[in-house]
Amino acid sequence: MKILYFTATGNSLYVARQIGGELLSIPQLIREESCEVRDTAVGIVCPVYCGNMPKIVRRFLRRVKIETDYLFFVCTYGMRETVIRAHIIEETKNAGLKVDYVAVVKMVDNFLPGFAMEDQIQSAGEKQIGEQISHIRQDIEARKRQKMTVSLEQKLAMKVIARTMEKSVLADTAAQKYEINDNCTGCGICAKVCPTGNIHLKKINDLLSEKTKPQFSDHCETCYACIQNCPQTAIHLPNEKSSTRFLNQNVTVQDIVKANNITVH
Repeated sequence: MKILYFTATGNSLYVARQIGGELLSIPQLIREESCEVRDTAVGIVCPVYCGNMPKIVRRFLRRVKIETDYLFFVCTYGMRETVIRAHIIEETKNAGLKVDYVAVVKMVDNFLPGFAMEDQIQSAGEKQIGEQISHIRQDIEARKRQKMTVSLEQKLAMKVIARTMEKSVLADTAAQKYEINDNCTGCGICAKVCPTGNIHLKKINDLLSEKTKPQFSDHCETCYACIQNCPQTAIHLPNEKSSTRFLNQNVTVQDIVKANNITVH
């Protein structure tokens, strides 16, 4: 079994590890000239962003060739799963794939404009994450198959969410509004955890200093990996609920770097 995953703060990586199998990073796979995955069972594990899969996962689905007898998705979310199941059915169908099973795991939500991270972290114990994953793992081991349908209401909801979110919260230029404070040391962690290479370090215009600061381009994934994993809490959203940051306790920053850094082969 192969698990293809995308993670920014470790939740999806943790879930992928708990399910088992061979783990493969989507940000690494998507850069391969020929992207082919074959196994008796193949799973995709990723977060829910505004009711849909992350943009990088959707691009990956259009590129990858998957040959399997059993294709499943497991998505992590924090507040509402909304229409993620419908999106998965539609996206896989458009990619020429057939999904057999979809499950969601309620975890800590890293959506900074919507939640104070300290509240989300405190609520983690109430979500019975281990029990959720155990149930899903049993379903996958049993090769459980679900009836996959999309209602008219779900199709309408998907269109509304796309119109309101894709051009605002999930815009490709979203990171250009991020604020960098004086805590920044130019360590480069933000660039290393970015899954799309949207961040590069630029020397500050100061002849007396060799210090660099992150500069953001126009292909942001809006995953907040750069913000949440900054060791100095130097990157901020103008409308974030708090300055507390989150990384899944079972995952390290180096795990995120290994999964997302576009210079890693």
